[in-house]
Amino acid sequence: MKLRHSIVLNGRETKEVSWYVIYPFFLVHMFMFGLSGFSMAYFSGTPFLFLFFHGGIAITVYVFFYIYIFGVDEVKWMFINAALSLAAMYTQTDWILAIFGRDISRYPFHRHIIPFIYFTLYTFLLRQAFIDLFDAREDDYKRKIAENSFMGTSILLSLISFFDR
Repeated sequence: MKLRHSIVLNGRETKEVSWYVIYPFFLVHMFMFGLSGFSMAYFSGTPFLFLFFHGGIAITVYVFFYIYIFGVDEVKWMFINAALSLAAMYTQTDWILAIFGRDISRYPFHRHIIPFIYFTLYTFLLRQAFIDLFDAREDDYKRKIAENSFMGTSILLSLISFFDR
């Protein structure tokens, strides 16, 4: 995977890193922070300011890493696509909460901000991993197939979570 900027690994500067160096770390790390943000937002009496502070710092750090690794254009499109997919985030979060006997409509709007941003960041990372897993980053034809497959899977999961509720 070619990086937008060079980084230092094992004392050497490089602009290329194998996908298996980047994604496992970020997927596990972000899953843990996202899970804690989700739990604080929906399952505890965590004050909103602490939730916003805790999640906001981590999200800011992730966005800087994303810009550094993937570039500004990719991150810009991550936020544009997130704005377009608010309905999917809402239905999938409601679907997850239903597993625990909860309803998303019982929570005020501000409680959804941190989990939805984590959802956006995690989905972006999954899309990037999907592209690199199929070695499609540099091949336009493979990339189009990978992106369409990812989008189709995402839409299918959104529809399942919407109708399953």
